[in-house]
Amino acid sequence: MLRRHWREAGLPQNFQIIDSDDQLRLIKRLLKNLEIDDSRWVPKEIQWFINGQKDEGLRPQHIDAEGDPHRRQLISLYQSYEEICQRGGLVDFAELLLRAHELLRDNTELLQHYRRRFQHLLVDEFQDTNAIQYAWLRLLAGDKGVPFVVGDDDQSIYRWRGARVEHIHQFQKDFPGTRVVKLEQNYRSTETILNAANAVIANNRSRMGKNLWTEGAEGEPIRVYSAYNERDEADFVIGRLRGWIEQGNARADAAILYRSNAQSRVLEEGLMNAQIPYRVYGGLRFFERAEIKDALAYLRLTSNRDDDGSFERIVNKPTRGIGARTVEMMRAYARANTCSLWRAAGAVARDDLNGRAANAVNSFMSLIERMARETNGLDLRGKVDHVIHLSMLIDFFEKDKGEKGETRVENLAELVSAAKGFEPDPAEDMSPLDEFLSHAALEAGEGQADAWEDCVQLMTMHSAKGLEFPLVFMCGMEDGLFPHQRSVADPNGLEEERRLCYVGITRAMQLLYITHAEQRRLHGMDNYSQPSRFIAEIPTEHIEEIRPRVQVARPMRPSRSTLRKTSTAGAENELGIRLGQRVRHKKFGDGVILNYEGQGAHARIEVNFETAGTKWLVLSYANLEMVS
Repeated sequence: MLRRHWREAGLPQNFQIIDSDDQLRLIKRLLKNLEIDDSRWVPKEIQWFINGQKDEGLRPQHIDAEGDPHRRQLISLYQSYEEICQRGGLVDFAELLLRAHELLRDNTELLQHYRRRFQHLLVDEFQDTNAIQYAWLRLLAGDKGVPFVVGDDDQSIYRWRGARVEHIHQFQKDFPGTRVVKLEQNYRSTETILNAANAVIANNRSRMGKNLWTEGAEGEPIRVYSAYNERDEADFVIGRLRGWIEQGNARADAAILYRSNAQSRVLEEGLMNAQIPYRVYGGLRFFERAEIKDALAYLRLTSNRDDDGSFERIVNKPTRGIGARTVEMMRAYARANTCSLWRAAGAVARDDLNGRAANAVNSFMSLIERMARETNGLDLRGKVDHVIHLSMLIDFFEKDKGEKGETRVENLAELVSAAKGFEPDPAEDMSPLDEFLSHAALEAGEGQADAWEDCVQLMTMHSAKGLEFPLVFMCGMEDGLFPHQRSVADPNGLEEERRLCYVGITRAMQLLYITHAEQRRLHGMDNYSQPSRFIAEIPTEHIEEIRPRVQVARPMRPSRSTLRKTSTAGAENELGIRLGQRVRHKKFGDGVILNYEGQGAHARIEVNFETAGTKWLVLSYANLEMVS
């Protein structure tokens, strides 16, 4: 449409469409030309702001700064960006629809032409339309047209992308001649699964309302497993997968769903150990993700300054004013003098660079030296955590607004969890850090299964939309994780999380397992959570509890096992075990009880020792002293 009506749209005939990467590069050049510090005014944040305003149908002159200096500057940058695009005849993705809307809005004759030409309009996935899409649709339909829209308000899960579920409710008001046809018969899932989904989504108030039903079988109950921790959860899932595969079922017919990308790490590790092929649908394996590789590169450089690959990856990430020309000078010096880039950087900064560029290189090298110095003597978890924070990667990714940036921050925090749970091999003659880095390299090097292979599917709930599987596991069903913590206090956010849960449940065709953990080490912290409120919204007659939930506050008295009190010369006494209880061990020192499992002679407890880390101990031989 814009090619045909370029003149009316105010565009040159040979206008160029730029993709997201081109748009970001243009914004970076703009900041450089204006001599604006891109560490304070992050290009991706500006890009997100510009595209968000266009999706709302707003040009710079239409935006209210609301007395906010930061917002005023963003509007000013949007204005400058617009001028560059206009001069160069450039059209970004968000501009396509905004310009098309303005074309029809400002050209009455053209609008009438297209209304006559397209008298019947059909819109699929209508619940995912954003503001400018709906405005364009209303304009094209006019007062007399009634578009045919197809959508499900219970599956609107992209508000963070600008989707407005309100449009599906507003439609009948904007188009009074609307007839509503509800398609409620389901041909995918069992009756039990549908009843569970109906019960959960019924708790959302702002919905049109429908009730899914099927002529198919009632099906098996939904199995709910209460895990002790995330590793117990992964072991359970893998055990059930093994049984599924041994019965002759295809691995590709099984899917593991989770709310946060960071959850995949422990599941991936378990699947690899079990030698079950898997594929992360729509994403990368944990150790292959860009932000994880960035953090590992910092860690490698603190351990080995001559690691050229790591040096090149992070020398200017986050951006610190070290440009491509400076890096090329380092490469040339390294080739000529047969040395590492680290050594070349020091020489080039001393002899060949001007003040600003030299300062940037020296600051980077000082940062790496500081990381090595300040992490000396810390345990592995402490090293990883401290390096990530000093690197400023978290601040860098936090400025990337939306789900993408948030996911990257969560993955970095999960890397700290991975370090905390890593158990070095005493037989290896390596430092714990070097062994961890070696482990990460091997994990990243083990390629996941190809798309055509028979393999288990791992994916986020968002990625699962539109797919279906005979066997589904919904993992990490805990308040604070799913529903996500940021949505709990926001009614709109909580309703969207519930819609996401509805999507997850209805991906299952025959068998559905829901798992939650009493304790989960996620984002670098040990969390004690309640089961997701969404589980409580499923009627009990549709649920089979595989392991009844253990009450964290309730002490457990093992029938035969005891804690030995060293202060009483090994006399055995029956004692209640309380999570959070401080204890002392002859070899490992002081610690806190985190978890317990099993009964009788097989009972074990998990203790987090201050100096020795987390260890599982057989209760009968624990040799622990209770500390007040």
